[in-house]
Amino acid sequence: MFDTSLIEILKEGLNGGLSSVFGIALIVMPLMIFLEVARDMSLLDLLSKWTRPLTKALGINESSALPLAIGLIFGLAYGAGVIIQSANEGEMDDKSLILVSMFLACCHAVIEDTLLFVPVGANGWLLLGIRLVVAFVITALISKYVNFDAMKDGETECE
Repeated sequence: MFDTSLIEILKEGLNGGLSSVFGIALIVMPLMIFLEVARDMSLLDLLSKWTRPLTKALGINESSALPLAIGLIFGLAYGAGVIIQSANEGEMDDKSLILVSMFLACCHAVIEDTLLFVPVGANGWLLLGIRLVVAFVITALISKYVNFDAMKDGETECE
């Protein structure tokens, strides 16, 4: 009934998917453990203190600093685990969750992505600078002009 090539494709797809999930888990789980240890050692308070000017300018709460940093360094796939955990634990309010997500949609995995494009001739500093500036401007504008309270009530208007 089924063609053997279709079965092989399904097997390969399943194996590839499971392999990807396992690979992500190998990185996300240690990040979660690191997050808990950092919390217990008050390292998150120190990180929040250092990033206070950035978080204030973006309109996000200070406890969003670590998910933002993880997403910037490791990318969306790995940062998402930390973001979800922080949101589930109530450390990120809805506004911060949206703004961190917007920032990371524009600028994530800055080390990896920059290093991927430099060998093919891109100016790494220019690429990194443009990505950070665009992400900062877009996030700051959204923070300033979107009425997040109205979003909770189901409205979609801006101020």
